[in-house]
Amino acid sequence: MTTIALVDDHAILREGLRSVLEREPDLTIVGEAATKEEAVVVAGHLIPDVVLIDLKLSAGSDFEGLALCAELSRSHPLMGLLVLTTSLDERLVVEAVHAGARGYVVKDVDTTELVRAIRAVSRGESAFDSRSASAMVRSMTSGATADNRLSDRELEVLKLLATGLSNAQIGSSLFISATTAKFHVSNIMRKLGVRRRAEAVYEASKAGLI
Repeated sequence: MTTIALVDDHAILREGLRSVLEREPDLTIVGEAATKEEAVVVAGHLIPDVVLIDLKLSAGSDFEGLALCAELSRSHPLMGLLVLTTSLDERLVVEAVHAGARGYVVKDVDTTELVRAIRAVSRGESAFDSRSASAMVRSMTSGATADNRLSDRELEVLKLLATGLSNAQIGSSLFISATTAKFHVSNIMRKLGVRRRAEAVYEASKAGLI
């Protein structure tokens, strides 16, 4: 069973999330918070597997949610932090990852994708919806070194990898073989210094590329 804490300053949104997520037999909501201070207490007391965090909390700015990510990441490094917010901004996606978030999804994402992201984060993997993954990839292109810079094809593969596609599915999307897709994925992981596929986008932010 995956335990979840909801952090959002709108009670009706927390209620809606609880209703949707608890339809899944392997997910249960164990706590809620409306502010950064409440969230720190709830997370410290309940130690949920995943904390679902809206960046805009009671202060009305993204900073409070980012600060919460950073604090929870320091105090509970194994806790899965997943941003669920209305803001899709390259800077925010990157800053959230730097603050310790394992994933970033926008609030209009469908339920299936949100549940997939929660399960991935609970396993210690990364999870980005397609638009957030694209924002991460765009950010990566500006700061890459000559040795680590991903090729155009590798960037395309990375976008698809971030959405959870298999090698065969990536190959089908790009009209290349599964073997070729696997080769590109291996190169991406080597350049980003990671060993697990699902960590590639997440670790990109800490590999000197952004």
